[in-house]
Amino acid sequence: MSVRKLRGTVLSVERTGESRVDVDGQRWEKCIFTLRIEGFSKRTPDERLPPELAGREVKLVRWCCHDWHYKTGVKKTLEPDETEALLEGKSTPTVYW
Repeated sequence: MSVRKLRGTVLSVERTGESRVDVDGQRWEKCIFTLRIEGFSKRTPDERLPPELAGREVKLVRWCCHDWHYKTGVKKTLEPDETEALLEGKSTPTVYW
């Protein structure tokens, strides 16, 4: 069985102001991405997106450090547990609507 991962396009990135410094001294900032769900990742080509999820906007929490982490218009993939929760209509601490 393959691991299912949904993906979408980043519409916006909200910086929360919450930050932490890792062991290498890099400052990471907690961000909330707004994604438009578009389908499953390319690694699961046989999966079909339920019609009620097509185009749905969800919030995705991630930690950002580098300038490319804040880009809009790029694809972002949910983790398998986030994907399963979204398919079941449940929110998690890292994905909600």
